[in-house]
Amino acid sequence: MRAAVLFIIVALWSAAASAQGFSGLARVDPARSGLEESGRQVVLRLTISQPVPYRVRLLDGPPRLVVDFREVDFGALGRPDVSSLENVVALRTGRVGPGWTRLVAELSAPLGLESAQMVTGAADGSARVEVVLAPVSDEAFAAQVASGQSGTDAFPTPSASAPPKRRPAEGGPLVVVLDPGHGGVDPGATRDGVTEADLMLAFARDVREALLRAGDYQVVMTREDDSFVSLETRLTIARRAGADIFLSLHADAVEEGIARGAQVYTLSEEASSEALAKLAWRHDRDDILGGADLSGTDDRVAQALMEIARRETAPRTLALARSMVGGLRGKGVRLHKHPMGAADFSVLKLPDIPAVLLEAAFLSTTSELEKLQRPEWRRQAADGIAEGVAAWAAEDARLRALRRQ
Repeated sequence: MRAAVLFIIVALWSAAASAQGFSGLARVDPARSGLEESGRQVVLRLTISQPVPYRVRLLDGPPRLVVDFREVDFGALGRPDVSSLENVVALRTGRVGPGWTRLVAELSAPLGLESAQMVTGAADGSARVEVVLAPVSDEAFAAQVASGQSGTDAFPTPSASAPPKRRPAEGGPLVVVLDPGHGGVDPGATRDGVTEADLMLAFARDVREALLRAGDYQVVMTREDDSFVSLETRLTIARRAGADIFLSLHADAVEEGIARGAQVYTLSEEASSEALAKLAWRHDRDDILGGADLSGTDDRVAQALMEIARRETAPRTLALARSMVGGLRGKGVRLHKHPMGAADFSVLKLPDIPAVLLEAAFLSTTSELEKLQRPEWRRQAADGIAEGVAAWAAEDARLRALRRQ
């Protein structure tokens, strides 16, 4: 027998959900989320507006599936009616730990975790979490419960990082902040046991070496190991380093078809206003805009000041993206058929620092995964990035001199 429950918004429950104070970087799309069971197998699908760190565990007494997310807003999920299901008797969501939210599916009988994955690469930037439960022996279920962490253990927190020294006065080295995507509890895209987090850390080290070898740069990394660093912390590191540019490194996967080549993204114009509005109340005021004290400033005033900064920075950001594409092309690195794009990437929301996100390649394509694992390809791409940064820095300095005149 097959039964399915599509999560829909129930008006009476929406007010209750809001009362819980749900908020987050990502939001659940109830129209593309649901529970489905076939016999004893249960499939949970959750579509969220952007990828975030998550973890999946089984607990006993009673048997239940627990999925924890870093800052997911469940307010639109509604109260699903699971009465038509036989294996799931209740579904609950709520806050648990600072910055974490939890979904709990209470089971009528023990089921084992068959698979869990996050699929990214959708055109709208969303991600789909899919968890499959299936019958197992009592011993196997007990082993899976024992292998997971308890429901009261501490949640992953951002790795400690001493604020780097600020850049010297004008004329000092160019400060480049490299941001290897994901890390720790957030592995990013995964293929054949290889994670985006590990690949991008190795790539970031190659880029750092290429930059230090090529010119007068101070290079700061948002993470130096496989640790979880929140989005806010990544932006704070850039701000406190006195970053001149911010480069976020990723290697995504697409759900369907074959994708090849590098892409460079900037923050889209459509996303910028909402992004700055969120920054105005989400982030430390001394970390989101350099040269201005926004502490105690009204949100609308802070957003207006950031919008002015963003408008001044946008042409420099676009020039950086173009230089990055040119540098990669000059080194013979294969580019995507659309090498430049714009999207609502949270990590690019620094109003006054040129920030771009590089999708170096796509893990979902076999040849792309293979080249990411080759040190010689990574060095080739890193040299292309270094050339792009150098070209941008020279042109930016020339234009700055003209503006001063």
